[in-house]
Amino acid sequence: MSPFHCTIFLLFTIFTHATSSPPDPPPFKTYIFRVDSSSKPSIFPTHYHWYTSSEFTQTPSSILHIYDTVFHGFSASVTPEEYDSVSKHPSVLASFEDRKRVLHTTRSPQFVGLRNQRGLWSDSDYGSDVIVGVFDTGIWPERRSFSDLNLGPVPKRWKGVCQVGVKFSEKNCNRKIIGARYFLKGHESASGGFGIGFGGAINDTVEFRSARDADGHGTHTASTAAGRYVFKASMAGYASGIAKGVAPKARLAIYKVCWKNSGCFDSDILAAFDAAVNDGVDVISISIGGGDGISSPYYLDPIAIGAYGAVSRGVFVSSSAGNDGPNGMSVTNLAPWITTVGAGTIDRNFPAEVVLGDGRQLAGVSLYAGPAISGKKYPLIYPGKSGVLSASLCMENALDATAVRGKIVICDRGSSPRVAKGLVVKKAGGVGMILSNGVTNGEGLVGDAHLIPACSVGSDEGDKIKAYAATGRGTATINFKGTVLGIKPAPVVASFSGRGPNGMNPEILKPDLIAPGVNILAAWTDAVGPTGLDSDSRKTEFNILSGTSMSCPHVSGAAALLKSAHPDWSPAAIKSAIMTTASTVNKQLEPMTDESTGNATTPYDFGAGHLNLDLAMDPGLVYDLTNEDYVSFLCSIGYGAKTIQVITRSPAACPMRRKPVPENLNYPSIAALFSTGKKGVLRKTLIRRVRNVGDVNSVYTVKVQAPKGVTVSVRPAKLVFSDKVRELSYYVNVKIDGTSVVMGDSGAVFGSLSWVDGKHVVRSPLVVTQLDPL
Repeated sequence: MSPFHCTIFLLFTIFTHATSSPPDPPPFKTYIFRVDSSSKPSIFPTHYHWYTSSEFTQTPSSILHIYDTVFHGFSASVTPEEYDSVSKHPSVLASFEDRKRVLHTTRSPQFVGLRNQRGLWSDSDYGSDVIVGVFDTGIWPERRSFSDLNLGPVPKRWKGVCQVGVKFSEKNCNRKIIGARYFLKGHESASGGFGIGFGGAINDTVEFRSARDADGHGTHTASTAAGRYVFKASMAGYASGIAKGVAPKARLAIYKVCWKNSGCFDSDILAAFDAAVNDGVDVISISIGGGDGISSPYYLDPIAIGAYGAVSRGVFVSSSAGNDGPNGMSVTNLAPWITTVGAGTIDRNFPAEVVLGDGRQLAGVSLYAGPAISGKKYPLIYPGKSGVLSASLCMENALDATAVRGKIVICDRGSSPRVAKGLVVKKAGGVGMILSNGVTNGEGLVGDAHLIPACSVGSDEGDKIKAYAATGRGTATINFKGTVLGIKPAPVVASFSGRGPNGMNPEILKPDLIAPGVNILAAWTDAVGPTGLDSDSRKTEFNILSGTSMSCPHVSGAAALLKSAHPDWSPAAIKSAIMTTASTVNKQLEPMTDESTGNATTPYDFGAGHLNLDLAMDPGLVYDLTNEDYVSFLCSIGYGAKTIQVITRSPAACPMRRKPVPENLNYPSIAALFSTGKKGVLRKTLIRRVRNVGDVNSVYTVKVQAPKGVTVSVRPAKLVFSDKVRELSYYVNVKIDGTSVVMGDSGAVFGSLSWVDGKHVVRSPLVVTQLDPL
C-alpha cells in the first residue's frame, strides 16, 4: 500500500541555534503544553502575554503556536532544562512531545446511493453553504473541480482568511475555496530550523510555502468531498466520465498541515483545529492518523484532543481508519467523538492480464497508459529466486542488469513504492514488470499509473507466475483492458483497510463504517505526475488513488449533505444517521466479503457497514451524544479530573460511588465486553436512548439477531413516540456461558439490534467479546 495513511511514531528531533561551530550545542525538542487557562494572572492582558513571559520561557521566540479554542496552551521548542521548568509550572496540566504523522493514502457518489435530482443531493441542495475544512497537503485551486460558477455568496458566518503565500494569492480563493491557511512552524522547528526565518527542512524547490498543493493528496481529498461536476474527466483515459464530489456545492476551507515528503506535525495539526473552529467550518476531514495498531491515550493525542474541541462546538470530524489491514487491531483514530472510516471497493476496476507462454491467463490490475507490449511474449525472471530480499523487492541498485535486460521482471510488493519498482526494472533494462502481492496483502489489488508496462497480481497468481518462471523457459506478455464497470461482488472490504477491535477501548466498535476507498478518481496537482515520483514528468488533471485517505472524504461530504438538510443535527446525530443506515451486504444482496481472503467479514472489518446515503437522509431514530456523555465515558475508562480537563478544557467531576460503564456511552453500535478470567453464566445490562427524527407518531419494534451462543433480550420491546415523547431509552440484557461460548478467530461473536417501524430499519451492530482491556 502506498504510504497514504499515516504511521504514528515518536519523533526525537534535535536542533541547534545557528552559531559558529559550538562545541556542544544545546538540544531542542518541540513540546505541546496544556495549560489551565483559568489560572492566568490578571496582570497579563492575554494568554499570549502570559505564555511569553518569564513565568514560562526565557526565549519568547521559541513559542510556535498559541492554542485558545479546541485546546488551551502552546507549543514551543525548548531545551531539556526549559522543558523541566515549564512542565513543573503549577498551571501546566500536561505536556507531550510533538510527533510526526504521515498521510493515509467518478462513480463513487452514485455507488453510495446518490442520484441526480432526488434523495439527499436534492434535499440538501448538494450541500450548499455547508463549509468543509480539509486538513491535508493543500490544494491546486485552478482545477475545474473547484470552480465557483453559479455558487451563491460566501456564507456570512465565515470568519476565515485566504492566506497569501508562494504562488497563492487572494485570487486563488473564490466562492468555492472560501479560505486557505498553511501551518509549518512545528514542522520546521522539528526539522532543524529555529523558526521560519532559518529555512528548516521545507524544500523550496519542490514545495510551496503556501496552501498550494505540491503533493496532490490534498487536492484529491478536497475534490472527493466537495468537488464540482466536471465533464470529460479521466486519468489518461481510465475512469472516463463525469467527476464530482459527494457534496458538489459545499464550500471548501483548506488547512495545509502536511508537507511533501515530510509528513505532518501534531503542533501544526492542533493549530489547524484551533483555526478551523474559529473560522466557522461545519465539517473537518482529516485523512491523517496513527499506524501499526499503536494509539496514544486520548489525552496524549492532539488529533483526539482537537477533534473533541471541534465536536463539542458542533463540528463533525471524519478521519481515516488507517491502511495497516488486514491485520487485526490495526484501526486508528479511536476516539468515540471522531467518525472513523475504513475503505471498501466500488464496482469499477482497471483489469490487466498476464498471459503466460503455456497459455494460462492470470488476472491483475493496472493503470498503465503508455505504449503497450502488443502481445509479444518476453522471457520471465524472478530476481527473488536468488534468495536476496532486496532483489526480490526490486529495490534500487538490487537488480543484475545482465540477467534482467529484455525480460519481464517479477517483483514482490513491499518496502518501496510500487511504481518505483518499475523504474528500477526499467533502469536495469527490463521491458515490463509483474508486481506480486505477498501473503499479507493476499488478493487485494490497487491500480497504479506505472511508467513501464506493468500490472499487479494477487498472492496466489504471483506464486503461479514465479513457479513458471523457475522453469527457466517461462515467457509472458501483459494485456491492458482499460476501464470495466459492473464488477461483482462490490463493495468488498479493502485488504488494506484498518481493522478492529479497538485497541484502546474495545467497548467502542471501530472502524465506525466503510466508504469507497479503492481506485478513486479525483482532482490532482500540476506539481507532480500521477505516481508522485520526482522522475514522473506527466501532467494530469485527475488521478486515481486508493487508501482510507480516499474513504474519509466520502463521509465528510456525506456529513455536509446531512448538515445542509438538517442544520439542527449534532455531529453525533449525523454520525448515527450514517451508521444506522449503513449496508452490511454488497450490491448483490450477499454478505460483504474481505478482498484479501474472499471470506465473510464482520463488524471488526466494516463497523456498522458501508455508507448508504439513500437512507441516511431519513434514519427514523438517532443516537445522540452530549459533551456530558463524553465526559462520563472518560470517567468510565479511569481518567481523573485533570486528565479529562486536558481533553475537554473544563474540570470534570467523576462520580465517586457509582462509576459509569464504557459500554453505556450512547453509541450507534453496541459492544458487550466480558472478562476472560470469569467462567460460568455471565450477564451484562447496557442502556441506550434514541430520539425520533421521523414521523411524530411512530411505533418501533425491536428485532434482535443474537450472536451465536449468546442470549440477548431488550426491554421495552416496543418504543412508542408521540408529539410529547420524542426520546426514549431501552435496556439490552446480554447473557453468555463463559465456559462454552466460542468466540471464533476474531475473539468475538457478532449480531445486530434493529428498531423497525415498517418504513425505517435503525440497525446497530452487536459485538460480544471476552477480552481484558489493556
